[in-house]
Amino acid sequence: MKDLRILVFALVLLAAGCKPQATYIQITGYAQGGPWYVTCSLGPRTDAEAVKKAIDDTLSVIDWSVSGYNKGSLLTRLNAGENLPLDATFIELFNISRKIWEQTSGAFDPSCAPLFDIWGFGFTEGKMPSQQAVDSALAVVGMDRYSIYEEGGQSYLRRPKGGKLNFNAIAQGYSCDVVAAVLENYGSENYMVSLGGELVCKGLSARGDKWRVWIDRPEDGNNDSGALKQDVISITDCGLVTSGNYRKFYVVDGQKYSHTIDPVTGRPVTHNLLSATALACDGATADALATAMMVTGVEGAQKMMSSISRDTLLGAYLVYGDQAQMKVWHTPGLDLESEQ
Repeated sequence: MKDLRILVFALVLLAAGCKPQATYIQITGYAQGGPWYVTCSLGPRTDAEAVKKAIDDTLSVIDWSVSGYNKGSLLTRLNAGENLPLDATFIELFNISRKIWEQTSGAFDPSCAPLFDIWGFGFTEGKMPSQQAVDSALAVVGMDRYSIYEEGGQSYLRRPKGGKLNFNAIAQGYSCDVVAAVLENYGSENYMVSLGGELVCKGLSARGDKWRVWIDRPEDGNNDSGALKQDVISITDCGLVTSGNYRKFYVVDGQKYSHTIDPVTGRPVTHNLLSATALACDGATADALATAMMVTGVEGAQKMMSSISRDTLLGAYLVYGDQAQMKVWHTPGLDLESEQ
């Protein structure tokens, strides 16, 4: 679960003498099963309604391509067994996912969709699966089993029989990147984009400093973003996503089962990493790496900081331990409220 709260959404007119300056506005909408928010600076003659329409149109394209919530999307139809030509959005997101799958040694793996389904965290009703069901799902997991091929001038997906993809752990971060590109096309140099908690920001906030982001405390039962604060981090020119296991889980016979599935074991993770915040070069990468960190645990997340280029993975903030005693590890140099 990606959980954070943008602290500043404001409508501010900045003025220097009589010379008109950029206006900060808030634009909101709904896509991919939840709300999206944009705070950005625009020139005084820019039509905010036109910007909103461009964002809605862009998100609609993504929704009809790779959303698992859209029952008529390309992804949903492919997962149902149809063999359809791929669109540019699907191809781009597939290629990004394959690259990050390689960078994380398989910790981030969209082909885990069959595992999400049998554990009840996908788009079907689930129950406690048998080992046989887990083994059957694992037989079609692994991005190396999927590829794109050309035929008759069209691109198609090659996949194992029964294989499915789920882009939930990257699609919203990717969507933030695409919305950011829309804003830049309208000349915005300062913006924060948030969709489903994933965010991308650039430039400065309306206060004239970095964007301040609230990181939720990963306590079981903390179901309202912003209700309990873990920390506040100031950022700019990056993507930031927090993933955790304290909202999506169920308990059977006293055992807690989280929504993060290990692609190697085919089972929910059991380590003590409670939440992972990843700062990266863009939203898609931050989204995927936050998920990968939750798969690998604290030590695996720390290793990512040394194995993945710092031009790609900019930083991490990890909360681990147990509900009674939480500890924090983070990369040096983060602009944190707790250390000011």
